[in-house]
Amino acid sequence: MFDHSPAPLPALPGVGYKPQHYSAIIADAAPVGWLEIHAENYMGDGGRPLAQLRHLSERFPISVHGVGLSIGGEAALDRDHLARLKHLLGWLSPASFSEHLAWSTHDSAFLNDLLPLPYTRATLDRVCAHVDQVQETLGRRMLLENPSSYLAFAASEMSETDFLRAVAARTGCGLLLDVNNVFVSATNLGTSPQAYIDAFACDAVGEIHLGGHEADADEAGRPLLIDSHGRAVADPVWALLAYTLARSGPRPVLIEWDNDVPDWPVLAAEAGRAADALALVRS
Repeated sequence: MFDHSPAPLPALPGVGYKPQHYSAIIADAAPVGWLEIHAENYMGDGGRPLAQLRHLSERFPISVHGVGLSIGGEAALDRDHLARLKHLLGWLSPASFSEHLAWSTHDSAFLNDLLPLPYTRATLDRVCAHVDQVQETLGRRMLLENPSSYLAFAASEMSETDFLRAVAARTGCGLLLDVNNVFVSATNLGTSPQAYIDAFACDAVGEIHLGGHEADADEAGRPLLIDSHGRAVADPVWALLAYTLARSGPRPVLIEWDNDVPDWPVLAAEAGRAADALALVRS
């Protein structure tokens, strides 16, 4: 059975760590309480990035977010990738590890995207088997993140929220609730983001993500949102976070900004808005 230790992340704002912010974080990280890294950026041996990460891990709880396991893929998990991930988590001993409900591999090809899945019983069996394998290999509980969607599969036999609830119940994994992804998917599919949150297994949420998106339109002129992580969090997403926290209670809240990364004061200000949202729930 996998181990639930170390302690989970604190219910404080965190940010996705970028090396250009290292000096600013060391000098004054307020109001950030924890940091998140992408696992695949730290699977090498030695060098400044790992030295800086070791130093940061002595001061901050670290969340490791994977983007390359292809949990939803039809093929077996890449054992070499999983072994490198286990090595990273072994020496870093992070507070949390998470991955996406998505697939990114086909045969021997790696696709530089996180692609959605049909929510069928066969997919559920495959995802649960992969989550079980990851947790047993790593010896820890993982969190599984809801994707951003641009279309719905006619083959789906259940809702996304029911699918994620079933995965958590069968495997014991936790859930990572990306509120921006909820808003993006609901806008693109013409559904209610509040109804999605109402149906979500909030008791299993170990981390919440926020990020920016780009607004576009499809060929028929309907709104189309792209999950870009390249700008500030939109006001409707902040409102949806408040709605979510009212249901879930305080949770660790991460600001993701992976493209067109701003200077540290801009990112810290976004974390400050997350701190304000958390304070309202506690008041």
